[in-house]
Amino acid sequence: MWNQLRTDEYEGMLAETITMSGYKGDQIHAYFSRPLGKGPFPGVILIPHMPGWDEFCRETARRFSQHGYLALCPDIYCRFGHGTPDEISAKARSAGGVADDSVVGDCEGALEHLKSLPYSNGKVGVIGMCSGGRHAFLAACQVSGLDAVVDCWGGRVVASKEELTPSQPVAPINYTPELGCPLLGLFGNEDKFPTPEQVDLHEEELKKHGKNYKFYRYDDAGHGFMYYHNQLYRPQQAMDGWEKVFSFFGEHLNTEKRA
Repeated sequence: MWNQLRTDEYEGMLAETITMSGYKGDQIHAYFSRPLGKGPFPGVILIPHMPGWDEFCRETARRFSQHGYLALCPDIYCRFGHGTPDEISAKARSAGGVADDSVVGDCEGALEHLKSLPYSNGKVGVIGMCSGGRHAFLAACQVSGLDAVVDCWGGRVVASKEELTPSQPVAPINYTPELGCPLLGLFGNEDKFPTPEQVDLHEEELKKHGKNYKFYRYDDAGHGFMYYHNQLYRPQQAMDGWEKVFSFFGEHLNTEKRA
């Protein structure tokens, strides 16, 4: 949990850009960080948000590793070329976003990569924020073998027919019956994307299908309340959210699951 480290314990970390196999065997970049030591350690797939495969994602990956996790953040925007995160995310927006099939395939590749590591404990969760939250829920419904999922204010989990596109043809809420692992959701009550009403619909569907989930909703917080690099940041709500994330992943990922 946050700030519960011991001052007499060794701490070390390795963080680097790697290449991994993604959707249809594509070789894509990923940011990978891990604690030093033989482990075994649980894994977390961090799906980048629409601002891109950016510095916030890399810092978040290292935060997970500081707390004992293998963190792998695949560049789901890799197929749009290379440049600054703003440049590449703009290209993705103009193309209608990343195709859902591509993101799911990249998550499958990330899961396989993490589980193949000799210092993995065999358990892997997935987390995303904003569009990454939507993708995280989608992956948890479509990728076999994930052990936990965290959706941070994922927009368009609930979507009308008019909002669907060729690259995003199904509203993720329609995949709820296929959700295969426990879900944690963090939302701001002032958010417009998703709205509190859309979060209600999502929760109703989870209850309908008897899914294992916990939703937390924060007053005086809107979209992106964990984004400490901009005006959306709400320190108290953000740090409570991080406590919820570490507690949730600790419960579901810290038990060894090797064959």
